Amino acid sequence: MPRGVVRPSIALTRNSGIMAHIDAGKTTTTERILFYAGVISRLGEVDEGAAFTDWMEQEQERGISITAAATTFTWAGHLVNLIDTPGHVDFTMEVERCLRVLDGAIAVFSAVEGVQSQSETVWRQADRYAVPRLAFVNKCDREGADVEAVVAELRDRLGAHPVLLQLPLGSGAEFAGVVDLLTMTARVWDDESLGVRFDDGPIPAELVAAAAAARDRMFEAVALVDDAFMRDFLEADAVSPAAFKAALRRATLAGLAVPTLCGAAYRNQGVHNLLDAVVDFLPHPRGLAPVAVATPTGAGEPPVYRLGEGPADPDAPLAALVFKVMSDEGGRTPITYVRVYAGRLAVGDTVLNVTRGRLEHVERLVRMHANHREDVAELGAGGIGAIVGGRAGGTGDTLCDPARPLVLDGMVVPEPVLGVTIEPATEADLARLHEALERLAVEDPSFRVGADPDSGAITIAGMGELHLEILVDRLRREFKVDARVGRLQVAYRETITQRGRAEARHAVVGASPAHLGHVVLAVEPAGRGEGYRFENQASSADVPADYVPAVAEGVAEAVGKGVLAGFPMTDLTVALVGGSHHVVDSSPRGFKLAGTRAFRDAAAAAAPTVLEPVMELEVRAPDAHIGDVLGDLLARRAKVGGMQARPGVQVISASVPLAEMVGYATALRSSSRGRATYSMQFREYAEVPHATRDRLAARRA
Repeated sequence: MPRGVVRPSIALTRNSGIMAHIDAGKTTTTERILFYAGVISRLGEVDEGAAFTDWMEQEQERGISITAAATTFTWAGHLVNLIDTPGHVDFTMEVERCLRVLDGAIAVFSAVEGVQSQSETVWRQADRYAVPRLAFVNKCDREGADVEAVVAELRDRLGAHPVLLQLPLGSGAEFAGVVDLLTMTARVWDDESLGVRFDDGPIPAELVAAAAAARDRMFEAVALVDDAFMRDFLEADAVSPAAFKAALRRATLAGLAVPTLCGAAYRNQGVHNLLDAVVDFLPHPRGLAPVAVATPTGAGEPPVYRLGEGPADPDAPLAALVFKVMSDEGGRTPITYVRVYAGRLAVGDTVLNVTRGRLEHVERLVRMHANHREDVAELGAGGIGAIVGGRAGGTGDTLCDPARPLVLDGMVVPEPVLGVTIEPATEADLARLHEALERLAVEDPSFRVGADPDSGAITIAGMGELHLEILVDRLRREFKVDARVGRLQVAYRETITQRGRAEARHAVVGASPAHLGHVVLAVEPAGRGEGYRFENQASSADVPADYVPAVAEGVAEAVGKGVLAGFPMTDLTVALVGGSHHVVDSSPRGFKLAGTRAFRDAAAAAAPTVLEPVMELEVRAPDAHIGDVLGDLLARRAKVGGMQARPGVQVISASVPLAEMVGYATALRSSSRGRATYSMQFREYAEVPHATRDRLAARRA
């Protein structure tokens, strides 16, 4: 535990996260940050399963981050709440929910691999929530490291405006430290103290000219996005470091610049500068854009809160967001992670969970340090911590003052793309399985539990093979559930390709009431990724408002079952355009059943088809094996988008149907003699070939 944690003002608080492509060195960087900040007394390495933030058994065994880990420390008089997020695409929900509540982020890139596929994904996620960022070009000690090439990729692939603040002292095995372009000094870290000590000295003579040119480019990059600094830069004889830092901070907070540093975390080099940059350039909670909230009814203009102004005063009514839920090691006590946007959350408070419509009593509050806890009496505006005990909420729930209800914006939850059936080994396991799946679904919104429409077997769906593998492993270890897992199943969807219209009547002959329902529905395709939407366009004279929810319920059930191959439907709009009712004999049940039947007929007449998840794939293969790798990809219906040469390897970018990628890891090892690597992430849903559509439809029939 960190000792002597101070409670500075909100202006001295930083809520920051670390994000990266897998193997860029993100958790290694986090480990060094915690070591130099005094949170841990010894360094643990990821590959050895000893990293502080990789506390789960599965993380330690596999050497990867699976869950986001939060911790708190002080640096230069500032309180820093830091969250280390996973780099594997299967756990993208962990990144999503953390970026929703963080004020700033550090994006880590490998100096050898540069901007990779998951780098782009996490960057877009940060764009979605307008999170200011720093860039840290790591692994400068690796052969083939090229900081300038990575900076160019930040501009070209991510559309960023990087401002390079340092030059590396050497490269690869010769990497020895960094040149600070603002102070024009060379910093070299001491190996014996594991980088705790460092020396600042003159720049080597052979780098003086390059450093001067890079310094001019650094000033010009900031002048391009900050008018006040542009005037100073053009008119003043010399630019003061304070003026430069203030200008770069303004540009960073506005999303116009990305301060970029370099180093080698594994070699304990460059991390001190990175921590200083967090303090200098990333925002405190008062520096954020307004946080818009609405009343639960949505009535009137939604109030706008800005931390540190007006209602965001620590004494204002509470506004907090639940961004993560987990259980303790025994699986019985919920731990609910929250970000406080306004007011105070204190032990003993009774708060309103607006999303669930219930009151919650706060029994215990903690700051998390990975899986360790530090009890606190309260969390103020801008604070991040966790509620221990009580009833678990859900990701995206709003907690507020019962007298001042409000709703904060939630977050984007990705749709699962891969599923399996799961069956308890014994009857005794069945009850435990249901309970365990329910808890896991609360913890992870990107994990879904359902039932196979044909067999009735329990199904689970997630973001990929590794995601499901980890969840099944947790079932067995944490929840002591012995279960058999079926074959992987791709999460197909159905949609329509043209407009359709149908009407249906329902009545129970001879019954009183007859449960009469009569509806007319129109369906039409929506844009890809827009999902399903129901609209009421019927007059109340034809379909009274009391019956419309029943129609919507019947349609929603039919949408979930599909009309062609039994897959849920998406990307369509369903409109209730007419119908009729009887004062005595009509009922909600009749309108629900009529809605179900009318939708099936309308969708069947609208040329339904099947959609499949298409993945964005990046393969890194040695030059000697590129032909075999490409041939295998083309056989899997891949569309190659481009190839980029890197030292000794070719980087292939492609899109490929997920159905063709099951077992690809084994095939790639074979075609490259174990030397190629790949990563993939969900890109979009696209229509399957006609032969595949007919095969899937025939299977249901």
